[in-house]
Amino acid sequence: MVTVTVVTHNSAKFIARCLDAVFQQEYRPLDVVVVDNASQDGSKSVLAWYTDRIRLIENERNAGFAAGQNQAIIASRGQWVLTLNPDVLVPPDFVERLVAAGNLDTRVGAVCGKLLRIGRDFTIPSEPRIDSTGIYFTPGMRHFDRGWNEPDDGRFSQTEYVFGACAAAALYRREMIADVSLEDGFFDPDFFTYREDADVAWRSQLLGWRCIYTPGAIAYHVRNVSPGSRLAVPAILKMHSVKNRFLMRIKNMTGDLYRRHWLPATARDLLVIGGCLLCEPGSLPAFWRMAQCLPRALAKRRSIVERRTAPEEYLASWFRSSPASRPLDPWISEAAAQSVQRMTAGIPDMNVRLKIETGG
Repeated sequence: MVTVTVVTHNSAKFIARCLDAVFQQEYRPLDVVVVDNASQDGSKSVLAWYTDRIRLIENERNAGFAAGQNQAIIASRGQWVLTLNPDVLVPPDFVERLVAAGNLDTRVGAVCGKLLRIGRDFTIPSEPRIDSTGIYFTPGMRHFDRGWNEPDDGRFSQTEYVFGACAAAALYRREMIADVSLEDGFFDPDFFTYREDADVAWRSQLLGWRCIYTPGAIAYHVRNVSPGSRLAVPAILKMHSVKNRFLMRIKNMTGDLYRRHWLPATARDLLVIGGCLLCEPGSLPAFWRMAQCLPRALAKRRSIVERRTAPEEYLASWFRSSPASRPLDPWISEAAAQSVQRMTAGIPDMNVRLKIETGG
């Protein structure tokens, strides 16, 4: 079973089309959990149309994306959990293709497909642009979506390992969720919103899990907050962005990684602090909020460090100036090719599944 988890907050414009697409998925069985974060725009009225097909959790206040997703995950029943933003549109084969990729390697805890940009009216542009093909980190400890705003002209066409998945449409294995979750959940509720998927990706890599990208799983994302459009971002989101970048570092940064990249990382820190002081004073409360979260962040760091399994060289190889990826192991590459051929022909992928389960 796959559980689809959706968190809504004033999402009436998108949620009906999002859910309609979910219920048109060819994959079965599906379980759908929706958490509404105190919407005031009519989202609850729209969700009432689906009461016989979804399990709805209604919050009296906006608990944030991270806490809302944690609620949905706790209520989920599937062996896989697909976190889905309400402004994402998924074609009928999306879930099937993600699960097929996830089954190629039992060490894979997260799967992402190719997200393409789409207009706010859900109109697919004539010249598609990439929204995300996974997350990557730079030596300055910044994280980006691979391929963002690049043309979808055949690039990023290989099934491969990436650092992490964009939670707008990410498939997570139940075993990984259980393994990497901390006391307060899978996503860190102190983040509230923004960067929580990058935090999960970093933590998962530290604890020995992999993320796989499969280009055949295509979906469409509106993305209200885009890189390079900071002036248009609400002040509260910019504040959380600043807070969360430091919380993520506190929790996940290793001594070896900092020694390798201390100069660009420190330079970026100083730039962010200076930008808040001189240009964006509305983000200064981020540092007070970070101080309030610091004891919890340090406790989470101790838990992560105690269970860490990733070698230093392996972890450092992901932090590059350009988007990083790693090829699949040879036998997995062969299985992936067979999987694509069978899916194209409409044949159940039993041979590949047997190969994985038996280790053959």
